[in-house]
Order: sequence, then C-alpha cells, then structure tokens
Amino acid sequence: MNTYARLPVAFASGEGTYLLDTQGNRYLDGLSGIAVVGVGHANPRVADAIAQQAKTLTHTSNLYEIPLQEKLADRLCALSGMEKVFFSNSGAEANEAAIKLARIKGNRQGIKKPTTIVMDGSFHGRTMATLTATGNRKVHAGFEPLLSGFVRAPYDDIDAVALIAANNPDVVAVFVEPVLGEGGIHIPDANYLSELRKICDEHNWLLMLDEVQTGNGRTGKYFAYQHTNCLPDVVTTAKGLGNGMPIGACLARGEAAELFAPGNHGSTFGGNPLACAAANAVLDEIEEHNLCARAESLGERIVSGLQAGLNGNNRVAEVRGHGLMIAVELNEDAPELVSQALEQRVLINVTQGNIIRLLPPLTMSDAEADELTAKIVALVQS
Repeated sequence: MNTYARLPVAFASGEGTYLLDTQGNRYLDGLSGIAVVGVGHANPRVADAIAQQAKTLTHTSNLYEIPLQEKLADRLCALSGMEKVFFSNSGAEANEAAIKLARIKGNRQGIKKPTTIVMDGSFHGRTMATLTATGNRKVHAGFEPLLSGFVRAPYDDIDAVALIAANNPDVVAVFVEPVLGEGGIHIPDANYLSELRKICDEHNWLLMLDEVQTGNGRTGKYFAYQHTNCLPDVVTTAKGLGNGMPIGACLARGEAAELFAPGNHGSTFGGNPLACAAANAVLDEIEEHNLCARAESLGERIVSGLQAGLNGNNRVAEVRGHGLMIAVELNEDAPELVSQALEQRVLINVTQGNIIRLLPPLTMSDAEADELTAKIVALVQS
C-alpha cells in the first residue's frame, strides 16, 4: 500500500556503518534504520546468533517456557532496575502494553475514565492507542475518532503537569519520551524526569517512559533515564534491541509489574526464540565493547564538529545532541536535503520539516564520525 514515500535506492548488503545498493554504490549510514542497527550492519555476532537459532528453533509460542526469553528478561531487568518484562514485536506494541497497564491500574482503583498525560511533540506509534498518545496532529489526521483517556501537556513543562494534577482526578499515569525523537531531538531540562517522578509519587500515578528510540545505549547510558536519579515504573524499548530483528519490550517494577494476569495481554510472536537470540547477542556486543560510553563520546565528537563547521551559518538555528541522537535545526524547512544527501552517498533524515536527524550506529569509528560530520556540514552549506 502507498504508505511510504520511498527514496529511489535499494540496498543489497551492509557492513558496519556502510550500506551497498544494488548498483554497487557505497553509502555512509547516518540513520541506522531509524535508530535500529545500533551494533552495525551485518554484525557477525548477531548474524551468527540468528543463523544458529534458525537452525535449531525459531518459534514455539508463549504457551510454553522460552529459556532465551527468560535470559533476556533477566538481563534487561538487571540493566534497567525493573522487575518484569512483556515482550512484543515492536515499539508501538510495547507502548500499547504500557498504556494498558495504566488503564488496568485505573480501573482497579474504581476510576471510570483512567487518563494518561502525554506530551505535545511526542511520537509513540501507529496503532490506535499509540497514535492517539502521539502529540502530532499530522499523525492523527484521518483516523478520528481518536481514543479517549489522554490529556496533553507541553513537553518539558512541569507547571503544566502540576496544573493537570490539580484539576483532573482521573489521571493515573504520565507517558513521556526522555528525549523527543521524531519530534526533533528535543532534550528536556536536566530535572524534568525527576520532577515528573515527584509528581507521580505525590498522586499515585505511574511514570512511564518511552525509550523505544533512546534505549539500548543510544544516549550514552543503556536507558536515557539513567543519566538522572529518576527510576520509572514502566519503560518501553524496541528499535536497537534486536539490531533489525523485530522485538520490543515493556518493562515494569513495583505495582506496575503485578498488574497483568494471564489473559490480560499477549502476543503470538513476542519474545520468540529467534528474536531473543538476536537481542541477547546485541546485549553481548553493547557490554563487551562498552558501546554506551562509545555512543556518548562519539556524540560529543560529532556535535562539536558540526558546531565548529556550521558556526556563523545563518541557515542553522542550533546543533544539539544527546549521545548519538543528534539534530541540526535549520531556520527553514528543507525536506530536499534527504535526496541531496542520498546523491552524496550519505543517509540522513529530516524530521519536523527543518531538523536534520542523525542516529548513526554505536559502532562507528572516529574516522567515520568525522566523515559524517564533514558531509553534513557540506550539505548544509551547499
């Protein structure tokens, strides 16, 4: 169906930070499949894990114990400070699970219309619940009526959340991205999550973080909230967890970890042996090569290079980043930059019309980071 405005290129293979198209042209990947291929294209460890598992057992179903899923759950809980995990196939499905946790909590408390606070500029997915939670009117258009049970606040505005708390007794949760991804790599105040945590504690709400894009080492910690002293009740992730193998996870602790009972939620494919073999291999790569720290240092290198190269350019409003989530915000819309970059054999994304978004692999070398920086500077200056 006509759901993607595809670029005129098809890729045949990849290695690390580069992709080769069907004509043999080589491209520097500054997007990694939209924050998915964090440990690089055709990563040998991940490829071997998938191949060996495919030869052994790809799927049984969640009617039975799945040892690789249990292993992955234990590792994610140890990394996150959470207690239990529900596995899905995508970030949208992980976010659906989080929204359902908030609803079931509210209903058990006798609240007739359990309500979740969501943020302007956010993106949580394309299912009906996650689409409704998304703070972007363009995503909503044509899919009305949207679901009830959501109230919106400006991102990075604690006073707005406090005002809702004072006037809406039906609120049961706050659902927020630690860094707005699709919304333009907007980084909130350092105390934002901690202040949200405080409000949630005061009102017996769940603090739920969407780390679909920010998780799996991308910001310099395994999860972005680990840059703060804030521990959420629920955290979701996907994208980089499987390095291209579809898998998502909704992690929870405390009350939130005990809300689901058999029959409340489920997934046919979620957390099957093949997906979990890939994800365990990804965690091995991140841990062995200290890729969280690598993402932080690479991000600083690229941002510094972009700021130096674009200093004084009237076309540029700001260069910002958090680990390997990097944005060059322009003073005007420039969607044509994606095609122009493609012609220069570099893959980027332009979000919100005027923000160049870079989400390169965590495994890129210093030389590759410098090459990406130089290509973006030249692109903006052209």
